[in-house]
Amino acid sequence: MTDLTKTIIERGDLAHLALFMWASGASALLVWSLKEMAQVNRHFNDFVREIAALNQLFRKED
Repeated sequence: MTDLTKTIIERGDLAHLALFMWASGASALLVWSLKEMAQVNRHFNDFVREIAALNQLFRKED
């Protein structure tokens, strides 16, 4: 056990430790979700750009 964890347990601040762990986990999950959403958005933009290029190609042939 780390010294910080021992100190918190000895002082009886387990609720604070649990709250800190929950907040850290929630924050990490939020950061991960935002990164994933940004990546999906980039892929979707690439897809839309390719569809637009394909539409232009078909319009030129008419």
